[in-house]
Amino acid sequence: MSDLNFSCTSCGINSCRTRAADFPRNCPTTAAEGNLLEESLDPYRQEGLISRVAHAAAEVEGQYYGKLTRVEEIIAFARKLGVKKIGIATCAGLIQESRIFSRILKAKKIDHYGVICKVGGIDKTEIGILEEYKIRQGTHESLCNPILQAKILNEQKTDLNVIVGLCVGHDSLFIKHSDALVTTLITKDRITGHNPAAALYASHSYYSRLLADEQI
Repeated sequence: MSDLNFSCTSCGINSCRTRAADFPRNCPTTAAEGNLLEESLDPYRQEGLISRVAHAAAEVEGQYYGKLTRVEEIIAFARKLGVKKIGIATCAGLIQESRIFSRILKAKKIDHYGVICKVGGIDKTEIGILEEYKIRQGTHESLCNPILQAKILNEQKTDLNVIVGLCVGHDSLFIKHSDALVTTLITKDRITGHNPAAALYASHSYYSRLLADEQI
């Protein structure tokens, strides 16, 4: 493998975690030494949001590693940051899960506001999506509108937005347009019951097609 293609997914040493071994030649850490590494550290060392987020995330990890669920970690993270209001950007298919999350936040006395992906109710064809790409062709099928979700939560002045199952790509647009920090509670995977790691774990057996040289 050429140096240009060597990356962290090629490495079996992972010395960056413990510094117990030398770094491989041309590993990303070695390549970043100097200005790039220092520039990445500067925002963490300065006062401001980035530093606060880095500290809150490290504290949650250090205090609760292996002890809390993702739901609880989000709440602990929000409290360390002093978050006053959480936004929930939910997929229509996971609205029940979002309602449960809402009840949990209410029980913890955390203000919150949820917006479903189909907000606006605009048919997909209105932005040029062909009828053949609808799930139920010949019917009204509302567009997922992550930009509107983000804009509504921006107007709600949320301090932290939580994604609950937005589709691939829709989550990207939501993150891009959200004024607040974004984290994820559920990553959608309809096949594995929203556990996308399952496909990786079973790639040697049930999902061996993932390693085949074929187009999706």
